[in-house]
Amino acid sequence: MSVTVLDPTDETTPQVRERTARPESLAGLTVGLLDISKPRGNVFLDRVEHKLSELDATVVRFTKPTFSKPAPADLRHEISSQCDAVIEALAD
Repeated sequence: MSVTVLDPTDETTPQVRERTARPESLAGLTVGLLDISKPRGNVFLDRVEHKLSELDATVVRFTKPTFSKPAPADLRHEISSQCDAVIEALAD
């Protein structure tokens, strides 16, 4: 299966990126939930956190300062150093 992923910050020259392999199970993994600070994103992530807990995943929550800008470098580093996987809330 071929998937094209476009970076929304600059689509003039899309980069080719390989997909990261999905884990067979989330049990025992740490999953980061990133709230991008749009309205009701936290409502979505509350439900996702509940479901992930049922799958024996450890959940860590993060919040971007604002949805209109990329996450700060220190936040991205914190997420990447603590988490095995990340889910980002884009709900309004």
